[in-house]
Amino acid sequence: MNDFRIPLGTWVEGFVDWVTNTFGLLFDIIRAVFKGAFEGVDFLLVSPPFWVIIVLAAALAYATRGWKFAVGTVVGLTLILGVDQWENAMDTLALVLVASVIAIAISVPLGILAAKSSAASAAIRPVLDFMQTMPAFVYLIPALILFRIGVVPGIVATIIFAMAPGVRLTELGIRGVDHEVVEAGQAFGASPSRILRQIQLPLAMPTIMAGINQVIMLSLSMVVIAGMVGAGGLGAQVVAALNRIDVALGFEAGLAVVILAIYLDRLTAALGKGGTPLGHYLTARKRRRQTAAAATEKAQDQQDQQDQQAPQLAGTTARA
Repeated sequence: MNDFRIPLGTWVEGFVDWVTNTFGLLFDIIRAVFKGAFEGVDFLLVSPPFWVIIVLAAALAYATRGWKFAVGTVVGLTLILGVDQWENAMDTLALVLVASVIAIAISVPLGILAAKSSAASAAIRPVLDFMQTMPAFVYLIPALILFRIGVVPGIVATIIFAMAPGVRLTELGIRGVDHEVVEAGQAFGASPSRILRQIQLPLAMPTIMAGINQVIMLSLSMVVIAGMVGAGGLGAQVVAALNRIDVALGFEAGLAVVILAIYLDRLTAALGKGGTPLGHYLTARKRRRQTAAAATEKAQDQQDQQDQQAPQLAGTTARA
């Protein structure tokens, strides 16, 4: 048996201890910010009567995919209410929204950086591979040490686990933009930032939205693990059902997770594809305004021409 052993785990433990002692104040600030964001979103979701949230969710569903999706949203959220998982579902939705927004805010700029720089892409890619392949439970160990038990370690682990597809698909979308279109923008003298804003990001938006969709789905897949560290919500219900071997509670909590996942998946997929009812309405309204403006401009031009021709006609009549 080989007695030689590399104490890699001990080195990592020492590094985490050093980080905790050195940057303890910073992590306390981050913990306060994440916890405050979660409590704020959770307050907005839990405080109103349930029917207000259902109506708002159905209205958003109708604006993005039409009346069938709106009806399905009402049925699904009513089912969550019927199995007495409403508050837990809103807690989970708040955690997913906060974690997803932070993950998207980090991943999209990183994806843009990776698309613009081959060196950055080469440096970021192995980090993303590590984040995606490392078991999620491993993230919880340093997260618990740095942020203590509660919802914040769950948010941090969710962010780390979920942000990789956002980076990858953002980079893929921007790199997939036709180079001739970019070169045409450069030929007209557009700056790199303007080319990014007005050419690359709009053309890459379907792929970027697919990445955002995956970020949200992976965030939802972490709710059970987050429940193990005191995050509450549906994850805590699933953990409790597992500990008690309570099939009924486990099924009800799992069904609520599935309903939220389907709603968020269809919603973000519709936004990524475009062509939503709201988009059609806004496009038609914009076209009507453009048509009206063009008609008004044409009428004004005709009036100006008539005003210019009137003195000439008057002079010709007088000479005659």
